[in-house]
Amino acid sequence: MVDIAFGPEKGQRPGPADNTAAYLELVRRRRLYGGIILILFALLFISGFNLAESRNAGGFLNGLPNILAFPSDVISEAWEKRANLPRLIWAHVPSLIETVNIAAVSTLLGGLLAMVLALLSTRGLARWPRLIGLFRRMMDASRAIPEIVIALVLIYILGGGPVPAVAAIALHTAGALGKLFSEVAENADLKPVEGLASVGATWGQRMWLGVLPQVAPNWLSYALLRFEINVRASAILGFVGAGGIGYELKIAMQWGQGRFDLVVSIFLLLFLTIVLIDRISDHARHRLVKG
Repeated sequence: MVDIAFGPEKGQRPGPADNTAAYLELVRRRRLYGGIILILFALLFISGFNLAESRNAGGFLNGLPNILAFPSDVISEAWEKRANLPRLIWAHVPSLIETVNIAAVSTLLGGLLAMVLALLSTRGLARWPRLIGLFRRMMDASRAIPEIVIALVLIYILGGGPVPAVAAIALHTAGALGKLFSEVAENADLKPVEGLASVGATWGQRMWLGVLPQVAPNWLSYALLRFEINVRASAILGFVGAGGIGYELKIAMQWGQGRFDLVVSIFLLLFLTIVLIDRISDHARHRLVKG
């Protein structure tokens, strides 16, 4: 009688002892690989810490006891002047609106560019299949350069203000979202695209009617998540003169002691805004993906 579980060939069949030995060998191998990776990580961490310590102006371990000195001074002074916080928060709402506008415009521009790059770099959907590698390298390049580097170059060319910040964040957003959009588009069902192609639809019509309805919920979810990131990025770019509430925070911190209440008010305003945007976008993403 043929043993259908192990095939028609005759011979010794593996028993429970063989399965146990194979499982234990697999466990030992995984532990070995895990131990090697852990040792490599520890060596990299130690070497990186020693390099940073040697190049640091002051010793990290020597300055560790003073790590809470500056925050305590800021909080104590702000607590003494807590009556001024509501007025200071309200005074910096226009700068916050500028920061949110920078994030919104850069997300919109970067998202539109990411849509085009994603469709042009997705196998099975690309308009020019031979140029898929070129479009992917374009996304890699825009994603690899930090926003602050792009902003510094554009500030040197265009001068300070929100325009360099919008351009820098939009370029980085195009690369980051383009990668995510492309991965979503690769899982799209190609049957609607093939049906549209059979009736003579153009490439743009196939993408608009056959692909976008499938990927729109996930694309919008990723775009909302990127908008949260861009709000924080636009605040950071303010430190290099790109405008917004980050620039106000930089000036307040440069004033130092005596204006720490202004620093705390800007921190509170930025923190509450990011929390609010996070909650709203999280709810919107849940509705988009889960319905």
